[in-house]
Amino acid sequence: MFGVIEGTGFQAIKPEFNDCIIGHARVERLWTGARWSEGPVWFAAGRYLLWSDIPNNKIMRFDETDGSVSVFRDPSNNSNGHTVDRQGRLISCEHLTRRVTRTQLDGSISVIADSYDGKRLNSPNDVVVKSDGTIWFTDPSYGILMDYEGDRATSEIGTCHVYRVDPGTGAVEIVADDYVKPNGLAFSPDESHLYIADTGITHTPGGPAHIRRHSVAADGRLSGGDVVADCSEGVFDGFRVDRDGRIWSSAADGVHCLTPQGDLIGKILIPEMVANVCFGGPKLNRLFICGTTSLYSAYLNVNGVSPV
Repeated sequence: MFGVIEGTGFQAIKPEFNDCIIGHARVERLWTGARWSEGPVWFAAGRYLLWSDIPNNKIMRFDETDGSVSVFRDPSNNSNGHTVDRQGRLISCEHLTRRVTRTQLDGSISVIADSYDGKRLNSPNDVVVKSDGTIWFTDPSYGILMDYEGDRATSEIGTCHVYRVDPGTGAVEIVADDYVKPNGLAFSPDESHLYIADTGITHTPGGPAHIRRHSVAADGRLSGGDVVADCSEGVFDGFRVDRDGRIWSSAADGVHCLTPQGDLIGKILIPEMVANVCFGGPKLNRLFICGTTSLYSAYLNVNGVSPV
């Protein structure tokens, strides 16, 4: 349709992956020039995508109506992962300020969480919002390990956890405390399970490079946590789930498509490491892909789960 970019393509590992792709569709490179792209989030009302360029301290904006790219926020406090809440507001993880924030509809910024038990968070990484309005985020230490994606600092908490914020009281609660470097996270379509990536291998030899699946109780408590998939290429960083429960995850060689049980059925090959993805477009059938330096997209024969 638009020609093939060198190093891109679709690789079916199991036959069912062929049902997920469109035969004549191709991977498109929409923009390049970042240092480390992350945290894509789709805003349906405006038909635009926001994503982070963490080292360059910017949030970028892609306008689907005309293909233009502009700077949305500069500086961005080395923002990383983003999502939208049930009112369509931007929720952001900020490395530099070590907090999770909400951008109100008037453009003002309020703090959702910046500490736990009187101690500063490490560097919130990725975030999702459940249908009950609770905000769930991961807090590894990547933003305080060096000055490249934040400010080098010592962890006040001492470990890395997954948290939940009550929308009514603002209370911050640990929901998972047995991760080395909790990273991307996403709910199953019916919110009965929460998938969480652990990228501990990046700083712990022999450490985890997998996605775990937890059962979610009515009161928000997590149980289980078995590993459903080990990454065969690099690490699973950020990921999203489609309406049929398949997991579309970043990896070193592109995007891996996994069944809800964690079986790898196919790949979208990208010629650089991928950090995160999200579904967008009017029908949520366009996968936006944050490669290291570039923003890519591919139309698929699947649909993402609406965040609202």
